[in-house]
Amino acid sequence: MMSRIRRRIPFGPWFILFFLSAGTVATLVSMRPQAESLRKSGVDALRAANGQAQLVASVPLAPENGEMCEWMPASMSPSAMILAQTRAAQTAEREAKSEVADRAPVRTIKDTYPTYSAIAVDLNTNEVYMQDENLFGYRVFNRMDNTPANAAMTEPKRIVQGLDTGMEFNCGLYVDPKTGDVYSVNNDTQDSMVIFPREAKGNVKPKRKLHTPHGTYGIAVDEEDIELYMTVEHQNSVVVYNKFAEGEDKPLREIKGVKTELADPHGIAIDKKNNLLFITNHGSRVTEDVIGSGRFSPPSITVYPLKSKGDVAPIRIIHGDKTQLNWPAALAVDEERGEIYVANDAGDSMLVFKTTDSGDAAPTRVVKGPRTQIKAPTGVFFDAKNKEVWLSNMGNHRATVFSITADGNAAPARVIRSAPADKMAMAIGNPGAVGYDTKREEILIPN
Repeated sequence: MMSRIRRRIPFGPWFILFFLSAGTVATLVSMRPQAESLRKSGVDALRAANGQAQLVASVPLAPENGEMCEWMPASMSPSAMILAQTRAAQTAEREAKSEVADRAPVRTIKDTYPTYSAIAVDLNTNEVYMQDENLFGYRVFNRMDNTPANAAMTEPKRIVQGLDTGMEFNCGLYVDPKTGDVYSVNNDTQDSMVIFPREAKGNVKPKRKLHTPHGTYGIAVDEEDIELYMTVEHQNSVVVYNKFAEGEDKPLREIKGVKTELADPHGIAIDKKNNLLFITNHGSRVTEDVIGSGRFSPPSITVYPLKSKGDVAPIRIIHGDKTQLNWPAALAVDEERGEIYVANDAGDSMLVFKTTDSGDAAPTRVVKGPRTQIKAPTGVFFDAKNKEVWLSNMGNHRATVFSITADGNAAPARVIRSAPADKMAMAIGNPGAVGYDTKREEILIPN
């Protein structure tokens, strides 16, 4: 028995192995078309719509000449391996973000010229200060500068601009009539007001800075009582500080509340002769002391006693169709003539009212038309000494100056222009989104 077994061992297993191997190969060869068919049908089935997320394709993450994952020694503990893999993933993510952040745009849509949101005149030096909300700075010109029609622009005497200045979406401007200090109010993105000395130039830090509520816009100063007034758009209020406040100093008082009728306040002006405060409103306001409640009211000018505080009702309101108010911005008061000059932004006009007007009162004068060169005016300055009114126009990169008696489609006495005459402002200011109209092939940008 044993001898027979020993004789059969050399042949039996090899013969069986050969037989099985040949059969397996034959089977695999015969099954290859069927397997390929099954694979294709399986992929098709996976790709059929089933309401679930599906894997359609995969691409190796490894570079052409490199390893896909960091090599880990077998002796590494599980916790150490997880930590190393996490760090590797974070590094890859940072590098990917850096690559995207450094990617150059195909093209850029941007206005490269200054757009002037506010204006002021230093009567001691005969200089005009023009607040540039587009390039975040201000420019200084001679008061008698007048850009020729065929000139590209007028060069400023000096420019204050740059990251160190702390100016961003700057819209309110005041020049101290005694010291020449320049007060610049930031709106939207920087909750601050920055102050520069008269001789400031270039990318310089302010001499003083005041932390302000979010959304400050207009500025007026009572030099006699050393008080500084600012409108606050988003909380529908007026805050009053000591003129030399800085840092985290708090307001002396505040006008705020439902009774005030403040509705997205912008411009502000003081009538010291009659102890009155005039404020322009775009029209949106809360109707109750509840966050989220509110309504849109007509644009208006609200009038208060100068020392008002708290939830105080206005003594008069100028509003209605006859007023022609349409996004009224800055305003200035001529105390001697008893008139108010209003930069009427969306109306491309300057409106003149009496300081005693109330209700749906028509303007005494309206300066508007193609000869005026007024386009989207947001800043106004009354020059009592030279009997002139200055407007800063955000729509066409220029300042226009008129006689205080100008009316109708009157040509300006002088124009200071900072761009070619035919260059209109792009009006991109603090854009929040972008869209594309495929039918008209137009880019839509809400500001």
